[in-house]
Amino acid sequence: MASCARCSGSLANATDGHVDRQMQDLIVQRPEGLYCPPGDFYIDPWRPVARAVITHAHADHARTGHGNYLAAAPAEGVLRSRLGANIALQSVAYGEQVLHNGVTVSLHPAGHVLGSAQVKLEHAGQTWVASGDYKVAPDKTCAPFEPVRCDVFITESTFGLPIYRWRDDAQVFADINAWWAANAAVGRASVLMCYSFGKAQRILSGVDASIAPIVVHSAIQTLNAAYREAGVQLPETKLVSEVTDANDFKRALVLCPPSAAAGPWAKRFGDFSDAFASGWMQLRGARRRGAYDQGFVLSDHADWPGLMGAIGATGANRVIVTHGSIPVMVRYLSDQGLQAESFHTEYGDDAADEKADLKAEPGAEPKAAP
Repeated sequence: MASCARCSGSLANATDGHVDRQMQDLIVQRPEGLYCPPGDFYIDPWRPVARAVITHAHADHARTGHGNYLAAAPAEGVLRSRLGANIALQSVAYGEQVLHNGVTVSLHPAGHVLGSAQVKLEHAGQTWVASGDYKVAPDKTCAPFEPVRCDVFITESTFGLPIYRWRDDAQVFADINAWWAANAAVGRASVLMCYSFGKAQRILSGVDASIAPIVVHSAIQTLNAAYREAGVQLPETKLVSEVTDANDFKRALVLCPPSAAAGPWAKRFGDFSDAFASGWMQLRGARRRGAYDQGFVLSDHADWPGLMGAIGATGANRVIVTHGSIPVMVRYLSDQGLQAESFHTEYGDDAADEKADLKAEPGAEPKAAP
């Protein structure tokens, strides 16, 4: 087996599986996930396989049961906290090349969450890139998205409609701070629902921690620890059990997974104001269904201009669209003269990610968010 300096790791050591070297495409769709035939490995598979390259640690992309894992080094802490400390994980620096079965694999920042990566494959004169999830907006908590030139680009399309256009983070954080400060002034807690991995830490990096104490659900605190260990600067956060002055609850910013706010866990905050931070909050119907006091439009996925800009920056003439607004994206890209098609995947389940994080808090059973 051909190898480079890092191929002594877990990905390179697994040897089972038949390799069909006659297939032209470097990535194809199989029941287990996205498969690289010449390399004999999968990218973010949703069924157990021998070798898995993982783009990031969200539960719909990183699953238990694989024999060997390859991921970007900044993702290691979160992956081990979620999948198990003893998983067979080979971590590599961004841009570092691994040669496996003649396929050169490298990982490049996706800007989605801590350790998120695009997977670049080079073989037989072709270059393919699988994006995983990504955003192009700046984020203090993870490496910024890096355009990677390629022949074929596999892109997500979570917010792949022209209506999705994000405001600058500074404006969103100013709105969150104003809502929190107004509530604190009248002795009312501000309960902000958000996903535990990525979104919560991004919010923490942008809010004004001088307003009042910040209290977080245990699912978020566990991931905060992983972020801090990776060198990400976050303000002080406390668990409810660590708050000694009950009056602090009346002024606090409280971050929790969506389902926790509806259960007994949140009752200790009394008559609180609630809000949800998500890209879906751009839709008025989503805000109404949730009956939130506030909806803050903040997403860890690219908006429509971000998707189009990222695709254009690759220089790819063939684009394969995955989870999200697939028909719209394929039609639009085809109209722009690109060879556009789609893969059916099992990504995009936000509720699955909440289940992965939510601890055994009474009454905090996960439910799908709008």
